[in-house]
Amino acid sequence: MAERLGNWLKGLSFLGKLGVFIGAWLIPSIVLLLIFGSDGKNDEFKPQDEFKLHDWIPIHLGPLNLSINRAVLYLFLASALTIWVMVYIARRMQLKPNRTQAAVEVAYDVTKNTITGTNLSSTYAAKWFPFLGTLFFFIAFSNIIGYLPLPTNSAETVNIFGIGFPSFAIYAATANISFALALTLVVWFSYHIEGIRAKGFIGYLRSFLPSGLESMNPIGKALIFGIEVLSQFMRLVSLSVRLFANILAGHLLLLFMGGGLAVLLGLSALGALTFPLAFVFFVLEVGLIATLQAFIFATLSAIYIGGAVAETH
Repeated sequence: MAERLGNWLKGLSFLGKLGVFIGAWLIPSIVLLLIFGSDGKNDEFKPQDEFKLHDWIPIHLGPLNLSINRAVLYLFLASALTIWVMVYIARRMQLKPNRTQAAVEVAYDVTKNTITGTNLSSTYAAKWFPFLGTLFFFIAFSNIIGYLPLPTNSAETVNIFGIGFPSFAIYAATANISFALALTLVVWFSYHIEGIRAKGFIGYLRSFLPSGLESMNPIGKALIFGIEVLSQFMRLVSLSVRLFANILAGHLLLLFMGGGLAVLLGLSALGALTFPLAFVFFVLEVGLIATLQAFIFATLSAIYIGGAVAETH
């Protein structure tokens, strides 16, 4: 019987196999929903609370909140992991690299040649590679750590021997707009300062206008200059929101597919339908999205620096 089933599956096209897989997954889930029914909508469960930051060590200086919370913990872990991995690999470099060293060398080559080398001249590439490389690895580690369950949810505690310990949860510092905006501001000020150093303040402002506009009237030039200035400020939004929104969306998908949707709708059996999707999303987020967003952020940063010091607009 098993042999016949295997031969039958081999004879199906890709779409046919996909249909069989979806049917084998969907039909039992529908049956479970019909058997167990719904417990009604759960108004107590609020998904947004999973991303709230509770002060662990309150530090308030007037309107500034500098308290230690789990976002600070994740930033510390990402910083420590970035430093430790780089130092560990550097001290154990071998002529015949092992798998770990080979993976790090590939990532190093990507940051040096693909991100930095293709967007900056050789002089500026050598100058800015340490910054761009660190930026890439730090964001990548921040994203990856964010998908590892850690006991950081102080709002939901687990009682062990009478002591309330934080429950396990996933959280990413890059899913916080404040952190993404702080990184963006560092990049934004850096490339403007580098452009002014390379061309002078007036020369840098002149570079906002593309070449070939000598015959254009002053009003047209002023309009184009204003649009370019606006686009410079829009980079603050696009660069920070792209990182923040992608990581936040990934965590929301995992939250809902991992059981949050079943709890919210009061359909316990729905978890059988969504959990396989949660596993697929988890592998996709950790294996692709985490490093891809770091690559995009570092690449755009290199492009902005290269554009600021380029001779033409």
